Amino acid sequence: MNSKRIRLFFAISSLALLAPTLRGGAEPVELRRKGNHVEVLLGGKPFTTYYFGAESPKPYLLPLRTAQGTIVTRGFPMRKDIPGESTDHPHHRAMFFAHGDVNGVDFWSEAQFEQTGPVTVKGKQYTSENLPNGRTVFRKLDEVKGGPDSGTLRATFDLVGPDRKALGSESQVYIFRGDDSRRTIDCEFIIRSDRGVPVKMGDTKEGTFAIRMVKELEEPGGHMLNSSGAVGEKEIWGKRANWVDYSGAVKGAKLGVAIFDHPRNPKHPTYWHARGYGLFAVNPFGEHDFYNDKTRDGSITIPVSGSLTFRYRVLIHQGDATEAKVAEAYQNYAAGR
Repeated sequence: MNSKRIRLFFAISSLALLAPTLRGGAEPVELRRKGNHVEVLLGGKPFTTYYFGAESPKPYLLPLRTAQGTIVTRGFPMRKDIPGESTDHPHHRAMFFAHGDVNGVDFWSEAQFEQTGPVTVKGKQYTSENLPNGRTVFRKLDEVKGGPDSGTLRATFDLVGPDRKALGSESQVYIFRGDDSRRTIDCEFIIRSDRGVPVKMGDTKEGTFAIRMVKELEEPGGHMLNSSGAVGEKEIWGKRANWVDYSGAVKGAKLGVAIFDHPRNPKHPTYWHARGYGLFAVNPFGEHDFYNDKTRDGSITIPVSGSLTFRYRVLIHQGDATEAKVAEAYQNYAAGR
């Protein structure tokens, strides 16, 4: 084989090796602000929408979709026209960040939906603490930027108590990425004690970074797995883990959603407020509930002018956790990739 043919052979071989990467390469991300919400599109297809208007007491993303367009989050209470959808815990707004005890104020539940007694879901009772409700009030959008392989959304809010006074502030940052098989959202939440008083993130199970899954992913149809190999609510709720994955079949598509806890987060590996009825939440604070020990105090107090940062990655994938190589994906995230 002459030198020209050798060069041609290696050129063709290199293209063959690169082809899978090119076909599965990053899709462009577009962010469109329309009033009090921002639409997020990947590869020209709708992915999610970020809502931050005064009509809701906290910001949220709705819905989350797979790369193929399948919705994986519950629509209620924002939508009430989906037949057979679960309607418990109406303060679970698709994907959101909020905590149930910030200086004695509840930002997790919502006054209009407040349930003072136990809630029964699939024959089991769930109780919640009753504190005055606050609101996460929009201040400004700091960044709305698309790009060829990622898009960034950055917003600032005030944490406002029932007396209409801000007790601190919160920044939310989301970085959206995806290809032809998966979607990721890198999330950063910063709580700031910038109103002249300390901010105490109290010990309660009602929190904190959460996704409410579509009904098909609820147990027993859905399969919940954590990084230690534990399966199901009984083995995962209140336990510590690097990640938890929900998987199952939604409208005939085998898929899953994982949340990764960043290694630099406080109390890593975090505790999980993950329920079989579809609540999928990270909560590093609720130790007295998780250990059933009222002497434990999982609260964290932010001193005046201080801040507390939490980072997570949401991975929406095809197949179950094994097929999607979720454990490997977590290692990549932990390594900063």
